Amino acid sequence: MTTYTALPPERFEADRPHLRAVAYRMLGSLGEAEDAVQETWLRAARADVGDVDNLSGWLTTVVGRVCLNMLRSRRTRPEVPLDARVSEPAAGTAEGGDPEEEALLADSVGVALLVVLDRLAPAERLAFVLHDLFAVPFDTIAPMIERTPATTRQLASRARRRVRGGAPAAVADRARQRRVADAFLAATRGGDFEALLALLHPDVVLTADRFVVPTPEPVTVGGARAVAEGAMAATGRARFTGLALLDGRVGLAMAPHGRLRLVLLFTLAEGAVTRIDVVADRERLDGIEVAVLDTVGAEAVGAGPADTAAVSAED
Repeated sequence: MTTYTALPPERFEADRPHLRAVAYRMLGSLGEAEDAVQETWLRAARADVGDVDNLSGWLTTVVGRVCLNMLRSRRTRPEVPLDARVSEPAAGTAEGGDPEEEALLADSVGVALLVVLDRLAPAERLAFVLHDLFAVPFDTIAPMIERTPATTRQLASRARRRVRGGAPAAVADRARQRRVADAFLAATRGGDFEALLALLHPDVVLTADRFVVPTPEPVTVGGARAVAEGAMAATGRARFTGLALLDGRVGLAMAPHGRLRLVLLFTLAEGAVTRIDVVADRERLDGIEVAVLDTVGAEAVGAGPADTAAVSAED
Protein backbone atom coordinates (compact mmCIF):
# COMPACT_ATOMS: atom_id res chain seq x y z
CA MET A 1 0.00 0.00 0.00
CA THR A 2 1.39 3.40 -1.01
CA THR A 3 1.82 5.88 1.84
CA TYR A 4 1.07 9.55 1.14
CA THR A 5 2.94 12.15 3.16
CA ALA A 6 1.55 15.68 3.17
CA LEU A 7 3.56 18.78 4.01
CA PRO A 8 2.58 20.02 7.50
CA PRO A 9 1.37 23.66 7.38
CA GLU A 10 3.67 24.61 10.24
CA ARG A 11 6.65 23.30 8.27
CA PHE A 12 5.73 25.54 5.36
CA GLU A 13 5.26 28.53 7.67
CA ALA A 14 8.79 28.05 8.99
CA ASP A 15 10.08 28.55 5.44
CA ARG A 16 7.70 31.36 4.48
CA PRO A 17 10.15 34.25 5.21
CA HIS A 18 12.82 32.58 3.08
CA LEU A 19 10.38 31.89 0.25
CA ARG A 20 9.14 35.46 0.32
CA ALA A 21 12.74 36.70 0.13
CA VAL A 22 13.34 34.56 -2.96
CA ALA A 23 10.08 35.65 -4.58
CA TYR A 24 10.68 39.35 -3.89
CA ARG A 25 14.08 39.25 -5.57
CA MET A 26 12.62 37.32 -8.48
CA LEU A 27 9.61 39.62 -8.98
CA GLY A 28 10.55 42.98 -7.46
CA SER A 29 7.05 43.49 -6.07
CA LEU A 30 5.88 42.65 -2.57
CA GLY A 31 2.32 41.98 -3.72
CA GLU A 32 3.46 39.61 -6.47
CA ALA A 33 5.89 37.94 -4.08
CA GLU A 34 3.06 37.22 -1.63
CA ASP A 35 0.99 35.77 -4.49
CA ALA A 36 3.91 33.55 -5.50
CA VAL A 37 4.36 32.25 -1.95
CA GLN A 38 0.64 31.49 -1.70
CA GLU A 39 0.75 29.59 -5.00
CA THR A 40 3.78 27.70 -3.69
CA TRP A 41 1.78 26.64 -0.64
CA LEU A 42 -1.12 25.46 -2.81
CA ARG A 43 1.24 23.34 -4.88
CA ALA A 44 3.15 22.04 -1.90
CA ALA A 45 -0.03 21.12 -0.02
CA ARG A 46 -1.06 18.82 -2.89
CA ALA A 47 2.33 17.15 -3.21
CA ASP A 48 3.60 13.93 -1.65
CA VAL A 49 6.76 14.96 0.19
CA GLY A 50 7.54 11.57 1.66
CA ASP A 51 10.65 11.13 -0.49
CA VAL A 52 11.87 14.73 -0.18
CA ASP A 53 15.07 14.82 1.87
CA ASN A 54 15.54 18.60 1.87
CA LEU A 55 12.17 20.30 2.23
CA SER A 56 13.60 23.83 2.31
CA GLY A 57 15.52 23.22 -0.90
CA TRP A 58 12.49 21.64 -2.54
CA LEU A 59 10.25 24.57 -1.57
CA THR A 60 12.85 26.98 -2.96
CA THR A 61 12.70 25.26 -6.35
CA VAL A 62 8.89 25.31 -6.27
CA VAL A 63 8.73 29.05 -5.58
CA GLY A 64 11.40 29.55 -8.23
CA ARG A 65 9.26 27.79 -10.83
CA VAL A 66 6.20 29.80 -9.80
CA CYS A 67 8.12 33.07 -10.13
CA LEU A 68 9.59 32.02 -13.48
CA ASN A 69 6.10 31.37 -14.83
CA MET A 70 4.92 34.73 -13.52
CA LEU A 71 7.84 36.53 -15.18
CA ARG A 72 7.24 34.78 -18.49
CA SER A 73 3.53 35.56 -18.45
CA ARG A 74 4.00 39.23 -17.61
CA ARG A 75 2.75 41.68 -20.15
CA THR A 76 4.07 45.19 -20.44
CA ARG A 77 2.62 47.10 -17.54
CA PRO A 78 0.76 50.26 -18.55
CA GLU A 79 2.59 53.47 -17.78
CA VAL A 80 1.00 55.40 -14.94
CA PRO A 81 1.78 59.09 -14.33
CA LEU A 82 4.76 59.33 -12.03
CA ASP A 83 2.97 61.32 -9.34
CA ALA A 84 0.13 58.79 -9.23
CA ARG A 85 2.57 56.02 -8.30
CA VAL A 86 4.44 57.48 -5.40
CA SER A 87 3.19 60.88 -4.30
CA GLU A 88 0.82 59.67 -1.57
CA PRO A 89 2.27 57.08 0.83
CA ALA A 90 -1.18 56.12 2.13
CA ALA A 91 -2.72 55.52 -1.24
CA GLY A 92 -1.49 51.96 -1.64
CA THR A 93 -0.07 50.59 -4.86
CA ALA A 94 -1.40 49.06 -8.01
CA GLU A 95 0.86 46.08 -7.36
CA GLY A 96 -0.62 45.23 -3.96
CA GLY A 97 1.29 45.01 -0.67
CA ASP A 98 1.97 47.61 1.97
CA PRO A 99 3.87 50.64 0.54
CA GLU A 100 5.93 51.27 3.68
CA GLU A 101 6.93 47.61 4.00
CA GLU A 102 7.79 47.49 0.32
CA ALA A 103 9.97 50.59 0.68
CA LEU A 104 11.83 48.95 3.56
CA LEU A 105 12.30 45.79 1.51
CA ALA A 106 13.62 47.79 -1.43
CA ASP A 107 16.12 49.46 0.89
CA SER A 108 17.27 46.15 2.38
CA VAL A 109 17.76 44.48 -1.00
CA GLY A 110 19.01 47.57 -2.83
CA VAL A 111 17.11 49.64 -5.36
CA ALA A 112 19.94 49.35 -7.88
CA LEU A 113 19.94 45.55 -7.68
CA LEU A 114 16.17 45.42 -8.18
CA VAL A 115 16.44 47.65 -11.25
CA VAL A 116 19.17 45.50 -12.80
CA LEU A 117 17.23 42.31 -12.04
CA ASP A 118 14.14 43.80 -13.68
CA ARG A 119 16.16 44.22 -16.89
CA LEU A 120 17.25 40.57 -17.04
CA ALA A 121 15.52 37.87 -19.06
CA PRO A 122 13.48 35.49 -16.86
CA ALA A 123 15.98 32.61 -17.16
CA GLU A 124 18.92 34.90 -16.38
CA ARG A 125 17.13 36.32 -13.38
CA LEU A 126 16.30 32.88 -12.01
CA ALA A 127 19.85 31.59 -12.50
CA PHE A 128 21.39 34.63 -10.82
CA VAL A 129 18.93 34.96 -7.94
CA LEU A 130 18.85 31.29 -6.98
CA HIS A 131 22.58 30.64 -7.41
CA ASP A 132 24.25 33.92 -6.43
CA LEU A 133 21.84 35.09 -3.76
CA PHE A 134 20.57 31.79 -2.33
CA ALA A 135 23.35 29.28 -3.17
CA VAL A 136 21.16 26.88 -5.16
CA PRO A 137 23.41 24.61 -7.31
CA PHE A 138 23.34 25.00 -11.09
CA ASP A 139 22.46 21.29 -11.38
CA THR A 140 19.21 22.05 -9.55
CA ILE A 141 18.42 25.23 -11.47
CA ALA A 142 19.11 23.84 -14.96
CA PRO A 143 15.99 21.60 -15.26
CA MET A 144 13.79 24.52 -14.17
CA ILE A 145 14.77 26.54 -17.26
CA GLU A 146 15.33 23.52 -19.52
CA ARG A 147 19.04 24.23 -19.97
CA THR A 148 22.23 22.36 -19.21
CA PRO A 149 24.13 23.20 -16.01
CA ALA A 150 26.91 24.73 -18.13
CA THR A 151 24.47 27.00 -19.98
CA THR A 152 22.80 27.92 -16.69
CA ARG A 153 26.19 28.90 -15.30
CA GLN A 154 26.72 31.14 -18.34
CA LEU A 155 23.34 32.80 -17.79
CA ALA A 156 24.22 33.58 -14.17
CA SER A 157 27.63 34.86 -15.20
CA ARG A 158 26.10 37.16 -17.80
CA ALA A 159 23.63 38.49 -15.23
CA ARG A 160 26.48 39.00 -12.77
CA ARG A 161 28.33 41.17 -15.27
CA ARG A 162 25.19 43.28 -15.71
CA VAL A 163 24.93 43.69 -11.95
CA ARG A 164 28.56 44.76 -11.62
CA GLY A 165 28.44 47.19 -14.52
CA GLY A 166 31.29 48.46 -16.64
CA ALA A 167 34.75 49.72 -15.76
CA PRO A 168 34.81 51.49 -12.38
CA ALA A 169 35.60 55.16 -11.99
CA ALA A 170 38.55 56.30 -9.91
CA VAL A 171 38.07 55.30 -6.27
CA ALA A 172 38.34 58.90 -5.01
CA ASP A 173 35.76 60.14 -7.54
CA ARG A 174 33.40 57.29 -6.74
CA ALA A 175 33.67 57.88 -3.00
CA ARG A 176 33.01 61.61 -3.41
CA GLN A 177 30.00 60.97 -5.66
CA ARG A 178 28.64 58.46 -3.20
CA ARG A 179 28.96 60.78 -0.20
CA VAL A 180 27.06 63.54 -1.99
CA ALA A 181 24.31 61.26 -3.36
CA ASP A 182 23.91 59.55 0.02
CA ALA A 183 23.70 62.88 1.85
CA PHE A 184 21.24 64.26 -0.72
CA LEU A 185 18.94 61.25 -0.28
CA ALA A 186 19.17 61.35 3.52
CA ALA A 187 18.37 65.07 3.62
CA THR A 188 15.43 64.64 1.25
CA ARG A 189 13.99 61.68 3.15
CA GLY A 190 14.45 63.45 6.47
CA GLY A 191 13.09 66.79 5.28
CA ASP A 192 16.33 68.49 6.36
CA PHE A 193 16.31 71.65 4.26
CA GLU A 194 19.52 73.13 5.68
CA ALA A 195 21.49 69.90 5.15
CA LEU A 196 20.28 69.78 1.56
CA LEU A 197 21.15 73.43 1.00
CA ALA A 198 24.70 72.78 2.25
CA LEU A 199 25.27 70.24 -0.55
CA LEU A 200 24.34 72.62 -3.35
CA HIS A 201 26.46 75.22 -5.11
CA PRO A 202 24.81 78.67 -4.86
CA ASP A 203 24.33 78.68 -8.64
CA VAL A 204 23.23 75.05 -8.99
CA VAL A 205 20.93 74.28 -11.92
CA LEU A 206 18.31 71.51 -11.95
CA THR A 207 16.69 70.26 -15.14
CA ALA A 208 13.69 67.92 -15.24
CA ASP A 209 12.27 66.46 -18.43
CA ARG A 210 8.57 66.73 -19.24
CA PHE A 211 7.95 63.21 -17.95
CA VAL A 212 9.05 64.24 -14.46
CA VAL A 213 6.80 67.29 -14.34
CA PRO A 214 3.74 67.22 -16.65
CA THR A 215 4.60 70.35 -18.63
CA PRO A 216 4.94 70.87 -22.40
CA GLU A 217 8.65 71.69 -22.05
CA PRO A 218 11.44 70.54 -19.72
CA VAL A 219 11.71 72.47 -16.46
CA THR A 220 14.86 74.33 -15.41
CA VAL A 221 15.34 75.66 -11.88
CA GLY A 222 18.30 77.80 -10.81
CA GLY A 223 19.74 78.66 -7.41
CA ALA A 224 20.37 76.54 -4.33
CA ARG A 225 17.30 77.61 -2.37
CA ALA A 226 14.87 77.03 -5.26
CA VAL A 227 16.38 73.62 -6.02
CA ALA A 228 16.28 72.59 -2.35
CA GLU A 229 12.64 73.69 -2.05
CA GLY A 230 11.77 71.59 -5.09
CA ALA A 231 13.50 68.56 -3.59
CA MET A 232 11.61 68.99 -0.33
CA ALA A 233 8.34 69.01 -2.26
CA ALA A 234 9.21 65.60 -3.74
CA THR A 235 9.93 63.85 -0.43
CA GLY A 236 7.35 61.14 -1.17
CA ARG A 237 9.37 59.95 -4.15
CA ALA A 238 12.40 59.27 -1.95
CA ARG A 239 10.73 56.21 -0.39
CA PHE A 240 11.58 53.99 -3.36
CA THR A 241 14.87 55.70 -4.20
CA GLY A 242 18.38 54.37 -3.67
CA LEU A 243 21.98 54.82 -4.73
CA ALA A 244 23.02 53.26 -8.02
CA LEU A 245 25.72 53.38 -10.66
CA LEU A 246 24.24 55.23 -13.62
CA ASP A 247 26.44 55.11 -16.71
CA GLY A 248 29.42 54.62 -14.41
CA ARG A 249 28.78 57.42 -11.93
CA VAL A 250 26.93 57.43 -8.63
CA GLY A 251 23.41 58.83 -8.74
CA LEU A 252 19.93 58.10 -7.42
CA ALA A 253 17.40 55.75 -8.96
CA MET A 254 13.70 55.65 -8.09
CA ALA A 255 12.20 52.24 -8.73
CA PRO A 256 8.83 51.38 -7.15
CA HIS A 257 8.29 47.61 -7.44
CA GLY A 258 11.76 47.30 -8.94
CA ARG A 259 10.79 49.15 -12.14
CA LEU A 260 13.07 52.08 -12.97
CA ARG A 261 10.96 55.25 -13.20
CA LEU A 262 13.32 58.14 -12.56
CA VAL A 263 17.01 58.92 -12.03
CA LEU A 264 18.93 61.87 -10.64
CA LEU A 265 22.33 62.54 -12.19
CA PHE A 266 24.68 64.83 -10.27
CA THR A 267 27.49 67.05 -11.55
CA LEU A 268 30.02 68.06 -8.88
CA ALA A 269 32.65 70.78 -8.68
CA GLU A 270 34.83 71.44 -5.64
CA GLY A 271 32.67 69.19 -3.49
CA ALA A 272 29.36 70.91 -4.27
CA VAL A 273 26.51 69.94 -6.59
CA THR A 274 26.51 72.29 -9.58
CA ARG A 275 23.92 70.50 -11.70
CA ILE A 276 21.16 67.93 -11.24
CA ASP A 277 19.50 66.24 -14.20
CA VAL A 278 16.23 64.48 -13.37
CA VAL A 279 15.27 61.97 -16.05
CA ALA A 280 12.01 60.04 -16.40
CA ASP A 281 11.83 59.77 -20.20
CA ARG A 282 11.46 56.04 -20.89
CA GLU A 283 13.74 56.07 -23.93
CA ARG A 284 16.49 57.83 -22.00
CA LEU A 285 16.05 55.53 -18.99
CA ASP A 286 16.32 52.45 -21.18
CA GLY A 287 19.62 53.79 -22.52
CA ILE A 288 21.21 54.24 -19.08
CA GLU A 289 23.40 51.42 -17.83
CA VAL A 290 22.38 50.70 -14.24
CA ALA A 291 24.61 48.68 -11.93
CA VAL A 292 25.05 47.99 -8.24
CA LEU A 293 27.71 50.05 -6.47
CA ASP A 294 31.03 48.41 -5.62
CA THR A 295 30.58 45.90 -2.82
CA VAL A 296 34.00 46.13 -1.22
CA GLY A 297 34.84 48.08 1.92
CA ALA A 298 33.50 51.62 2.11
CA GLU A 299 31.99 51.34 -1.35
CA ALA A 300 29.49 48.68 -0.28
CA VAL A 301 26.09 50.17 -0.94
CA GLY A 302 22.87 48.92 -2.44
CA ALA A 303 22.46 45.23 -1.65
CA GLY A 304 21.69 43.70 1.70
CA PRO A 305 24.43 41.70 3.48
CA ALA A 306 23.55 38.37 1.87
CA ASP A 307 22.97 39.91 -1.54
CA THR A 308 26.21 41.90 -1.35
CA ALA A 309 28.33 38.88 -0.58
CA ALA A 310 26.83 36.93 -3.42
CA VAL A 311 27.05 39.72 -5.99
CA SER A 312 30.74 40.17 -5.27
CA ALA A 313 31.47 36.45 -5.64
CA GLU A 314 33.49 35.24 -8.57
CA ASP A 315 32.17 32.93 -11.28
